[in-house]
Amino acid sequence: MQQIQEHTIDNANRVLTTNDGVPINDNNNMLKAGERGPALIEDFIFQDKLAHFDRERIPERVVHARGSGAHGVFETKVDVSKYTRAAFLKKGTVTPLFIRFSTVAGFKGSTDLARDVRGFSVKFYTEEGNYDLVGNNIPVFFIQDSMNFPDLVHAVKPEPNNEMPQAASAHDTFWDFISLMPESAHMLMWAMSDRAIPRSFRMMEGFGVHTFKFVNAEGKGTFVKFHWKPKLGVHSVAWNEAQKLSGFDSDFLRRDLWENIEKGNFPQWDLGVQLVPEEDEQKYSFDLLDATKIIPEELIPVTIIGTMTLNRNPENFFAETEQVAFDPGRLVPGIDLTNDPLLQGRIFSYADTQNYRLGGPNFHELPINRPVNGKYNNQKDGFGRQDILKGNVSYFPNSLGGGCPYQAMLKGETGFKSHEEKVDGYKVRRRSSSFADHFTQARLFFNSQTTPEKEHIINGYSFELSKVNSVAIRKRELAILNQIDQVLATRVGANLD
Repeated sequence: MQQIQEHTIDNANRVLTTNDGVPINDNNNMLKAGERGPALIEDFIFQDKLAHFDRERIPERVVHARGSGAHGVFETKVDVSKYTRAAFLKKGTVTPLFIRFSTVAGFKGSTDLARDVRGFSVKFYTEEGNYDLVGNNIPVFFIQDSMNFPDLVHAVKPEPNNEMPQAASAHDTFWDFISLMPESAHMLMWAMSDRAIPRSFRMMEGFGVHTFKFVNAEGKGTFVKFHWKPKLGVHSVAWNEAQKLSGFDSDFLRRDLWENIEKGNFPQWDLGVQLVPEEDEQKYSFDLLDATKIIPEELIPVTIIGTMTLNRNPENFFAETEQVAFDPGRLVPGIDLTNDPLLQGRIFSYADTQNYRLGGPNFHELPINRPVNGKYNNQKDGFGRQDILKGNVSYFPNSLGGGCPYQAMLKGETGFKSHEEKVDGYKVRRRSSSFADHFTQARLFFNSQTTPEKEHIINGYSFELSKVNSVAIRKRELAILNQIDQVLATRVGANLD
């Protein structure tokens, strides 16, 4: 197993220096013209210190701003070479990783216990480069097409006129948008359920959400859904419990993860996959490319292929948890994308966001984002450049550099090859009719709940809609609930009278 490159610094027994390594004799007083005189502009030690301080804050993530991270390893325990040639998925391979859990709607300083989706993102440092499995703790999403994503986020964020409420969806703009988007019905069932208030990150499922593709050595593709199943089981807290916990300790989930890892109670998850042959793409009543749908496990069971163990806390929150950059388009040979219109938009959005918030195109040179197998290309310059490119060649093809770095295919090696897929159609701004059923799976989810769990869903809707001032929005959402279950709609409506 290759190790993540260490770039840690221990200040123990070290002389204090500037960022240029100049030893500092006095770190308490500015350079002045006399003890009570004006400060001098020539004080380069003060300027070095304050200039860094003035620039310490970077833009927080637009969504998933509040996060908690940990280091760990993933061990593949089942041979899946029949389906994928990904090297880290060979049986017996142990791969280092970094994980980040997060809430979606709140700012960095918000509470851990908000009713919200939780991000569940894993960066695998594989021998073939970094692979990011960027998911959530809920297997579906609010929308089907990325064109609606900015609107969803704008709607759930604090309202722009008064910057309220924080880390909450119980307000007019969110439910105005949602009640006009019937495709969100399934996701809202999950969000109003206990799944949206986890007891611990250690007791939370994770999902890739989208359908991806495995590609084997022969180039054959297989559709795949990813599932993280916690060894401790899935546990949540009730809404009133969440309010109390949040009041006593808004860092409850963050503290729980940190303290258990420090104690050696290393949390574990099994990674499971649902596999669908390419020829079965049109077999089901739902569309595999629709991110608002699951593949019911009764149709395709989840096959466990390996185990993740979190065994080390970050040394520095900012350098690791805050600067780690995830991207669902960060792939390795043997794993590829599908035409899911929500996934296709995320491929652009995530990389674009990291380029902005981390100061330019060299964020992959930050220690937490570096691949363990190194990176070799002709890209240079830009903000934050750390690597020094030797020689006079910075282009491809070239002869002055011996044609290096060379394409894998030129030396008979196998690099990343996109899965070949026949594409034929008109350029259109339309949605497939196979995406049109918005209520069947929402109804299945509600009916799958126990009586107390159904009560919690009813209470969740009732609380959220009680915070909505517009009667028209309330009625519109009740009409959607009536499409799912009449008793559900009636009970929620009665609670709003």
